[in-house]
Amino acid sequence: MKLALLTDGITPYVMGGMQRHSANLAKHLTLAGIEVSLVHCVHHGENPPSTKEVNEALFGPKAEVELKEVICLEFPKNGKIPGHYIRRSYAYSKLVTDALDYSEIDFIYAKGFSAWDILKRKKNGATYPLVGVKFHGYEMFQMLPSFKQKLDGVLLRPPTKWNNLNADYVFSYGGKISELIKQLGVSEERILEFTSGIDSSIIRKERPPTYKSPVKFVFVGRSEIRKGVKEIKDSIQLLIEAGENFEAHFIGPIDPFVQNDAVIFHGSKSSLIEITSILDQMDVLLCPSHSEGMPNVIIEGMARELAVLTTKVGAIEVIVNEENGIFCLPGNVQSLNNAMLQFIQMDQESLTKLKTKSKKIVIELLAWEKLAESLSKKLISIKP
Repeated sequence: MKLALLTDGITPYVMGGMQRHSANLAKHLTLAGIEVSLVHCVHHGENPPSTKEVNEALFGPKAEVELKEVICLEFPKNGKIPGHYIRRSYAYSKLVTDALDYSEIDFIYAKGFSAWDILKRKKNGATYPLVGVKFHGYEMFQMLPSFKQKLDGVLLRPPTKWNNLNADYVFSYGGKISELIKQLGVSEERILEFTSGIDSSIIRKERPPTYKSPVKFVFVGRSEIRKGVKEIKDSIQLLIEAGENFEAHFIGPIDPFVQNDAVIFHGSKSSLIEITSILDQMDVLLCPSHSEGMPNVIIEGMARELAVLTTKVGAIEVIVNEENGIFCLPGNVQSLNNAMLQFIQMDQESLTKLKTKSKKIVIELLAWEKLAESLSKKLISIKP
């Protein structure tokens, strides 16, 4: 099967959860036997990587497999007027249309707005292969905590809905994301559920050390309101004031907000080895988001055998349940505080069971090798 993967970037050239997902798709679909033509981009003004560099980044310098074709574009320049991202995205989709010969492609897998122009041309009678679109979190249709995010959401909703309604298929992480897509007017038979995953090499192999008090929480990411960082800060203050025995660790560009031996700021870490070495000392991943798709950070934490404290938003419930985590209400400090207290007061055996279950879920359901094989079979079975 010949597949065109259209995306607005892959790691390590563009950073982000969607870009990491795109890189894994390109890699593991190729390993599963699909001929993948990749169209991706770098930020405006950056030098595009060569085809050789992309293949080596995905498969290693001595790999015997490679992508069928690699085309790297430059994402259009930033603007200042509200809505500039939408205009740039449509302009990028036009570049994508002209970048590849689609005559021998069997299926187009398009991230975000990257197939927007193709869908418009198909609607006007042009002939193109089947198109499946993938919008990762649909955050614009979920709870947004800040005025700017709400404004961005208002602007993003119409084009997102249009792309969903005019695609042949819509990929979903499942859970509440599938329900949201149905509410947009997409019929159930056009929704293809496919979770995110993780490379098996990242799954923790060695037996974790015996748990020792205090419970160690960790947050990985930016200081973003939507990720529940404000609630985490407020809850930590309450725990300190109550004299609770715990540790809270932060990986990412989080400015120190309290001086206390229980709160440790590791700063930004670009090396996977550095990040996993910290995660391997932790017990509970904090991800009390207001809105989400299926966060890579949760899957990565689970792969390193961490329990999860999170919210029931997006598709999180597909991978987290009462057997490997505890839920709190989004945007609710007291609910988060109560959940953290549950972990702090939990006995060693119960906490170990939650942590062990997390890794088991990853091994059984979220390894990219299995996901890619399943997706490739699903795509091959689709008939125009």
